Amino acid sequence: MIPPRRSAPSLLALAAALACGACSKKAAKPPASPVPVTAAAAHRADVPYEIQANGVVTPISTSAVTAQVDGLITRVAFREGQDVDKGALLFQIEPRPYVAAYQQALANLARDKETNANAQAEVKRYADLVKQDYVTREQADQQKATAGSAAATVQADEAAVENAKFNLDTTKMRAPISGRTGGLLVREGNVVHAGSTTPLVVINQISPILVRFPIPSTDLPLIQHYGSSGQLAVTAVPGGARQTANDTAGGPPGVTGDAPAGSDSSASAAQASDPSAIQLLAMLPPSRGTLFFIDNSVDTLTGTVLLKASFPNTEKTLWSGQFVAATLHLFVEKNALVIPTEAVVTGQQGAYVYVVDSAGTVQQRKISVERSQDSLAVVTAGLRDGEQVVRSGQSRLTAGAKVRIASANAGAVDTAANAPHSARAGGRKRPPSK
Repeated sequence: MIPPRRSAPSLLALAAALACGACSKKAAKPPASPVPVTAAAAHRADVPYEIQANGVVTPISTSAVTAQVDGLITRVAFREGQDVDKGALLFQIEPRPYVAAYQQALANLARDKETNANAQAEVKRYADLVKQDYVTREQADQQKATAGSAAATVQADEAAVENAKFNLDTTKMRAPISGRTGGLLVREGNVVHAGSTTPLVVINQISPILVRFPIPSTDLPLIQHYGSSGQLAVTAVPGGARQTANDTAGGPPGVTGDAPAGSDSSASAAQASDPSAIQLLAMLPPSRGTLFFIDNSVDTLTGTVLLKASFPNTEKTLWSGQFVAATLHLFVEKNALVIPTEAVVTGQQGAYVYVVDSAGTVQQRKISVERSQDSLAVVTAGLRDGEQVVRSGQSRLTAGAKVRIASANAGAVDTAANAPHSARAGGRKRPPSK
């Protein structure tokens, strides 16, 4: 049977379809474009070893001034919040009743002194008369007893004079310590009473001042090791870690733990909403002091040890009861291998980085991170000095991917020798010798 003849258009369409199929098989896939990333080189740097914790400012000395005598307040010689020196006049209590009592005590003393002088003279006369048998020995003994009573009366009068003088002196209430006064609880015209438990004013010594902060007990051997040769440096930033204008509201980097219940959240919110306040806070230098106290026991509930540091506080930047970020500086690790912390990726198998080779290809490599300091990660294994690692754009990478370095060492981080904040990561490295 002879097949039907195809029409010319059908043959042309079939030929075109076969030709297009052959062309599609021969076309190659376009090469993948390199992934744009930023990179930084692993390098050696001196990195400080620091311990950071939340602390509370505490005055070295606090004095609650109370009245020691009853009376009417006739003068208040200071302003609320004023700095006063030790011995400065604070209050004046009406002195006239105590002046009269003091003068009466002096008069009694003068009278009894004269009586005692006469009694002592009588004792001598009776002693001579006994020898001549003009008086009996019993009469002489009686006169001697009278003279002893007169002498005791003089001693009692002298004590009464001292007491009256003390009461008169305490009508002028003076500052027992140097410091800053708090709120005034009495005014002129108020009557005060001796022995009252309510203080008239509270004075806090704020220069110098203390900062107390807890640290993990696991860090105690390091503190004992490096603190044995001298006082360790401590810095404190009021209100928490220093912020920058680009920071948003939230906890400071590298500071663990929550703010105490008494922290001023409204002030923090105001700083977060006011860029000028944030910039001002960033410009404030940290207060610098020294560690001088380590508690003699570990808190078994928290596993921490309480430390105290002393600060000169000459600028009055630290305030009693204030929340601060305290940083204890232990030592500087010399010639450590560091990379930016953002280059480290944490996966199921641990920390790793993407290493860029000379051909622009990345390979995933596992590393060991000892700790983080500010924006640097200290690497103990897995990298060599000078190797390039990807610091941003890791989410688009796979092993063997081609990359295009947008800016090599963009935003390279300087050494953290003077960095104010620290954070821990990874294992602990044995401290170098002192």
